[in-house]
Amino acid sequence: MSDRYTPTPEDKFTFGLWTVGWQGADPFGTATRPALDPVESVERLAALGAHGVTFHDDDLIPFGSSDAEREAAVKRFRAALDRTGMKVPMATTNLFAHPVFKDGAFTANDRDVRRYALRKTIRNIDLAVELGATVYVAWGGREGAESGAAKDVRVALDRMKEAFDLLGQYVTEQGYSLRFAVEPKPNEPRGDILLPTIGHALAFIERLERPELVGVNPETGHEQMAGLNFPHGIAQALWAGKLFHIDLNGQCGIKYDQDLRFGAGDLRQAFWLVDLLETAGYEGPRHFDFKPVRTDGADGVWESAKNCMRNYLILKERAAAFRADPEVREALRASRLHELARPTAEDGLASLLADTTAYEEFDPAAAAERSMAFERLDQLALDHLLATR
Repeated sequence: MSDRYTPTPEDKFTFGLWTVGWQGADPFGTATRPALDPVESVERLAALGAHGVTFHDDDLIPFGSSDAEREAAVKRFRAALDRTGMKVPMATTNLFAHPVFKDGAFTANDRDVRRYALRKTIRNIDLAVELGATVYVAWGGREGAESGAAKDVRVALDRMKEAFDLLGQYVTEQGYSLRFAVEPKPNEPRGDILLPTIGHALAFIERLERPELVGVNPETGHEQMAGLNFPHGIAQALWAGKLFHIDLNGQCGIKYDQDLRFGAGDLRQAFWLVDLLETAGYEGPRHFDFKPVRTDGADGVWESAKNCMRNYLILKERAAAFRADPEVREALRASRLHELARPTAEDGLASLLADTTAYEEFDPAAAAERSMAFERLDQLALDHLLATR
């Protein structure tokens, strides 16, 4: 039975094969669910109303497969995409699971490991483009250190830059319409991961030879693990023109990466995030990177996937109602948000310096007494989030 929270492909909801395919293994316990065929993932997600799927190379083609096995796996996957109409907007490379990457991939101390990582990535880039992907995500989960002596971070950043410059050169020479998105994370599995936050990634990108080809793929839980405000980070990525992709899930504060379904965890940040994405002109996929809880069987896998999309649509409706409410508009005016959009010195520096009302005649005490009326505005948002208005 459908309702207004039932998704359609036009909503651009996408899922990684590794999400619904997660078997429930963690550092303290083995798998609680059997492996899931990628073709079944495509078919089940399509039936739920998803737009597409994404994958690591090893999600689709088991590590160590022969060329014939690789070709067969890709053929089955492509047939499932054609049969269901599902898209592949993004792909990535697994540079963290195999022991060869225990010290990283692009920044491994061993040069031969770095060369292998680049070739593995390039091979999957070719497949990603073949399947229609326009974004290629790079998560450096092993690019980091636990010991200060083990990694010269300045040199490691040189090697990271070299890798992105080479990959940018490759896609340019091949004529691919593909952009890269750095996925920041502060820690786990490494004690400290390079490019840990959106801000670090944005600064790094500006040092590349082709910065226009590289943006960010922020993940809800990753920024919240660092105690940061995720909507604020997304706003800065949008401001910089660098939000190439986004991973949505749920997180409860500063702890391990929980990867809860979207809407679980910090609901207020989820509300402001959806409000931002839906009003700021973001046109990319709403991609869910979560893990179905290991306590559930297959029923919980598809229930959580369905509810990631459902929760986004509920929050989208609530955010739209908040913006359309006349009382909210009045509260926004009382909070003088409209003044923030006006340039501080639209008349130029000379006029600013000549304006005695800007300093000599300005009354700081009187200005300090003005109420910003933020409390009412915030409660109106909460009322709409809780659907009491």
